Amino acid sequence: MNKKLTLPFINSPEELKDLSEEQLPILAQEIRDRIIEVTSKNGGHVGPNLGVVELTIALHLAFDSPRDKFCWDVSHQGYVHKLLTGRNDQRFDKIRQDDGLSGFLNIFESIHDSFGAGHAGTALSAALGMCVARDSKKQDHHVVAVAGDAAFTCGITLEALNNIACTTKKFILILNDNEWSIAKNVGALSKYFNELITNPVYNRFHKEAQSLLSNIPLGKTFIKLVSKAKRDTKDLLAPSSIFEKLGLRYVGPIDGHDINGLVNFFKFAKNSPEPIVLHLLTKKGKGFPVALNEPEKWHGAGPYDLKSGISKQNSTSSKPKYQDVFGNCLSKLARNEKRIIGITAAMPSGTGLDLFKEEVPDRFFDVGIAEEHAVVFAAGMASQGLKPVCAIYSTFLQRAYDPIIHDVCLQKLPVTFCMDRAGLSPNDGPTHHGLFDISFLRCLPNAIVMSPKDEDELQDMLKTSTQSKLPCFIRYPRGTGTGVKLKDTPESITIGKAEELNSGSDISIWALGNFVETATELAERISINLGLSVSVVNARFVKPLDDELLLVHAKRHKMIVTLEDGVLKGGFGSSILESINEAGISTPIHRFGWPDEFIEHGDSTDVLRKKHKLDTDSIFRSLENTLKTQVETVL
Repeated sequence: MNKKLTLPFINSPEELKDLSEEQLPILAQEIRDRIIEVTSKNGGHVGPNLGVVELTIALHLAFDSPRDKFCWDVSHQGYVHKLLTGRNDQRFDKIRQDDGLSGFLNIFESIHDSFGAGHAGTALSAALGMCVARDSKKQDHHVVAVAGDAAFTCGITLEALNNIACTTKKFILILNDNEWSIAKNVGALSKYFNELITNPVYNRFHKEAQSLLSNIPLGKTFIKLVSKAKRDTKDLLAPSSIFEKLGLRYVGPIDGHDINGLVNFFKFAKNSPEPIVLHLLTKKGKGFPVALNEPEKWHGAGPYDLKSGISKQNSTSSKPKYQDVFGNCLSKLARNEKRIIGITAAMPSGTGLDLFKEEVPDRFFDVGIAEEHAVVFAAGMASQGLKPVCAIYSTFLQRAYDPIIHDVCLQKLPVTFCMDRAGLSPNDGPTHHGLFDISFLRCLPNAIVMSPKDEDELQDMLKTSTQSKLPCFIRYPRGTGTGVKLKDTPESITIGKAEELNSGSDISIWALGNFVETATELAERISINLGLSVSVVNARFVKPLDDELLLVHAKRHKMIVTLEDGVLKGGFGSSILESINEAGISTPIHRFGWPDEFIEHGDSTDVLRKKHKLDTDSIFRSLENTLKTQVETVL
């Protein structure tokens, strides 16, 4: 390979290994430039990827992918891995967009993606499963789990740690410590990792480590370098760390931006006779000053100016974001109700609870990436008369389904769940779409499930929920609302009562949440083009459903149409169908929602709706022939 050529000519990890040591820092800079250039256009996980450039290069130099397996926790930091494994082409130019690469690792995208991800805490368990498969097949390849320190606040990670040493002797864990998840890491483990870095009691170098390093090329030279460097880093090995108590050898802290040093440590880990943890220190956003200075903001960013880092998105929009309406409203309610508590699982800014934290910091709790704990924690509070509000994205609430059933609904505890990102999270794709919550919640006894048509109704539902004596779930979409005027004081609404927005006699459209706007547009289209009289109902509640109004409409109209931003299977439309069937009414029902498949990522919600025929035009065309027949019947 021409030694002057780097990133544009690397199509596989094997070609990476042809580079000289002098070219590696150049390659690292080219990778950072490439990521910054693409994310400035598409948005994406900027900080996490800039922080693992050297780490990823060293991994591919020391190991042999795809024979050796890498499990990246969350995998939002996988852009560098994609660039080094044959995906540095037009697909990377369109990452997180239509026809572009996924923003996460995806086993259907490349043979080098050993395990897909999108949620935190899965890497260690998946890697351990791969180790068992390898051991049972008498194979000898390596399995490497790469997990950020934030992943160790996740219960699944700790469950896996408890099982590694008694399951396999050959396991490599890279702890990528950058002190951040999305927000600053919280809890005792975060403090413990800091102690490992700063406490001189861990400043020892095992004799067996020296022996192992002596067996690899240049190992003796490396020992001398490490012995000198440890005076600056304070530690190399922690013989009494929590990891060693669990049967894993601990090595660290290690400079996560020194490619040659990382390669040597990785080779050392390959020769370890027992499971091993390499504790790497990295800087989230390294190489891009604005991202380095504001790690939380640049964890995931929208399109931005390449030089200044200023967002290209319209920040002057008069339409507030749902998350901000939620945060402000909860803060307002908390001023008068001292029992209201705000809980988040590592997402204070994403959910809007950072606003609540500023208002009432003593009633704000960030539990880290621990959704199960968040739910049971809230249940405990509710059992003692408090009014906890859990702000958790719909896709992440899936992780706490058992506590929702067993600890909240079974005991009729008045916990409020505010489920942001219900519906599509278009650029992130199937790991982040919130399309299943209606189906998995409406079957639960004692649950109240609702969805506002706009941001003002969100305020009313929040007040209603905090006054309820039952578990309440409010689902609302990502991004800006409709721009409706917000009331100064939220009003309670009657639980289980829908809102009839327009009264007709031929077609009745029952819509939920942000599809109410689509329903209004559809009704106008039907009225103008087909001359039919259309009712529009803002359902508000999935459970309890307004059966009284529904049965009146089923008897009065010749057809019912349902619209929802969730999967059709077991969804809102299904509840309408069940109620009418149980009443013995034969009115035809046409349901519109997301199909029985995982929805891909795409440019925007509008693009994905059109692609899956859930935009107003597509729904109208789908109904048109049936409705024309209906016109003839009416005439």
